[in-house]
Amino acid sequence: MKSRINLEVFKNFVQSSNFGGFLLFLCVIISLVIANTSLATPLQELLATKLGFENETIHLNYSISMWINDGLMAIFFLLVGLEIKREMVEGELSSPKKAVLPIIAAIGGAVVPALIYIGFNGSTPTSAGWGIPMATDIAFALAVISLLDKRIPSSLKIFLAALAIVDDLIAILVIAIFYSSGIEFTYLALAGVGMVVLLLMNRFDVKNPYLYLIPGVFIWYFVHHSGIHATIAGVLVAMTLPTNISDEESPLERLEHALVKPVNFLIIPIFAFANTNITIHNEMIAGLTSPLGLGISLGLILGKPIGIVTTSFICAKLKIGQLPLNAKMVHMVGLGLLAGIGFTMSIFISMLSFNEPIFVEEAKLAVLLTSLIAGVLGYIVLHFWGGKAKKKVA
Repeated sequence: MKSRINLEVFKNFVQSSNFGGFLLFLCVIISLVIANTSLATPLQELLATKLGFENETIHLNYSISMWINDGLMAIFFLLVGLEIKREMVEGELSSPKKAVLPIIAAIGGAVVPALIYIGFNGSTPTSAGWGIPMATDIAFALAVISLLDKRIPSSLKIFLAALAIVDDLIAILVIAIFYSSGIEFTYLALAGVGMVVLLLMNRFDVKNPYLYLIPGVFIWYFVHHSGIHATIAGVLVAMTLPTNISDEESPLERLEHALVKPVNFLIIPIFAFANTNITIHNEMIAGLTSPLGLGISLGLILGKPIGIVTTSFICAKLKIGQLPLNAKMVHMVGLGLLAGIGFTMSIFISMLSFNEPIFVEEAKLAVLLTSLIAGVLGYIVLHFWGGKAKKKVA
């Protein structure tokens, strides 16, 4: 009987949203352990192994690492794009009244960290990394806030999700505009043709969401060769899928539901495993107090809450927007700290920012440590002070 109960508890945990965060954390730990043992070199050689096909016209022969970062992550961005469009059509971003506070708070939570980073790195070789502390890892942040359950107003989770989605949109625009190489307009035009095909499919009410993925593969290829980062293709494809505001499941929602578990339980853990195999050495530890390390750490752990709390306070006072239902400013501080969990997107932008491997490794380590601290502090603030604030409201 006891073993049956334990099995049921385990099954419920695996099927919960928290399991994705646990799996992600486990992959990070395993990757860090491997990177600091004799297995580090074999792992790096494996990730550098090339897979694919190429000839005079088709170029698809890349390392496993690039397939993960440009291929699998395009599917992650496809899911992010689907979530953004759904929120814009029928969710927390569907009307100005609902959207104004999460949008302004997300902008504040992106601009302040970037300014802090620039303050430390403005005239240094690491100045290009200003986009790193702007990002929020929506999966990790929501996993932490889910642990708080009924100790905080339920509206906070909805607000954090909306804020993180806007944050992702900002990060996508930053990547597309500032972290892309020279543009090849021929490939960009071909990607545009693919987008026209998808828009026509939408116009003629094609219901099967998987049919949209066929032109999507070609769009990914053309965007990849255009100089714009290939993952943006995922967002472009997502924006063409039809959705609605009725209770009937739309093609967009069907694809979103199909992708959630593969992305959270497979793609993001693989990305984390492949990109956190950091061999820690003295120079890297010293890098935590360098302008690069301080810019990232203080940008995430101070800049995020300062930007989010300040803009939320101003919006509430000016009655431009309303705080989440039953929320107090202490809750916004906790949310701001959770938004400082950069992880997936911050590591991704780190790899786009620098050509020097040491800068990339120092940035990854700073993101990892700061995200852990931000998550713990955010949980403490919401668990203790946030819980008391809720009781007073009640």
